[in-house]
Amino acid sequence: MVERRPALAVITHLVLLLGVALVAFPVYVTFVASTQTAEQIVQAPMSLVPGDRLLHNYAAVLTGSEGGTGSAAPVGRMMWVSLVTALTIALGKIIISLLSAFAIVYFRFPFRYFFFWAIFVTLMLPVEVRIAPTYQVVSDLGMLNTYAGLTVPLIASATATFLFRQFFLTVPDELAEAARMDGAGPMRFFWDVLLPLSRTSIAALFVIQFIYGWNQYLWPLLVTTEENMYPVVMGIKRMIAGGDAVNEWNLIMATALLAMLPPALVVLLMQKWFVKGLVETEK
Repeated sequence: MVERRPALAVITHLVLLLGVALVAFPVYVTFVASTQTAEQIVQAPMSLVPGDRLLHNYAAVLTGSEGGTGSAAPVGRMMWVSLVTALTIALGKIIISLLSAFAIVYFRFPFRYFFFWAIFVTLMLPVEVRIAPTYQVVSDLGMLNTYAGLTVPLIASATATFLFRQFFLTVPDELAEAARMDGAGPMRFFWDVLLPLSRTSIAALFVIQFIYGWNQYLWPLLVTTEENMYPVVMGIKRMIAGGDAVNEWNLIMATALLAMLPPALVVLLMQKWFVKGLVETEK
């Protein structure tokens, strides 16, 4: 029997509460700042009581009706661009990785392991390393300021391919033989057997890749020159004016809080599947 120590439990909960407070306090300050006017924010000390400009500030940033010296692009449009980009990157990475891992594990063709290691070696060539030639290719293909330009160069994933390959290797060979005896073709086996078995891994990878796509900054900074194609992370930086210009910090904080919501919702809604995909050994 595990011995219960009330004092230790109290200390543990106090430490947890302290950790939550340290993480949540900056978020709360961001929320409070997003409900105040620009003049109230710069007062020292800033009030920690929410103001009365909540609906006005959020409506202003979503529609772009108020703009300071920085970018005044509608945040609603920015969030749509970020959502399409993140979903395309996440789903594209999963689909391509599933098919490539399936081909490497279940098909016998010349240089099979060579192609697998060629894919795996690309881990040493992230976008930041090959950014100049990748930009040149995207520019030559006329994909600047397009969703294709934002997503296609980021859509392949050697890590996901490796993870799915390792999982497929643990699937008993008897399942493939039984499917073959029942007359199921390769794609039927893939769709009816492997995909259901891989659902927790897919969910975990979706969460990771969605956040990866949502937080992209460097690549969109290069391939977008029009405000209607800015993702929200890049839009926040554009809203901050340099030099001696006065920033509308209440609108910037409102935009930052809006940018946090979709990734947070994805993590909360898929938390159970995400944890199962990371810790389960038998899926």
